[in-house]
Amino acid sequence: MRAHPQLGTLTEREREIVGLVAEGLTNDEIAVRLFVSPATARTHVSRAMTKLGARDRAQLVVFAYQSGLAR
Repeated sequence: MRAHPQLGTLTEREREIVGLVAEGLTNDEIAVRLFVSPATARTHVSRAMTKLGARDRAQLVVFAYQSGLAR
């Protein structure tokens, strides 16, 4: 599988966040997992969505599978 062309636009933390969204975690669950505040988790999700042009979390999940961030 080739790397998705937009993968390089994400920071390492945003890649991690997108993978966790693909696992079905909520922002609060992501915050607990990564030892950050829920607001920080929301910010990372929002920035990843903006960079990828995703209009919702479902599109983040699709991206995660297409790019190899999720299996």
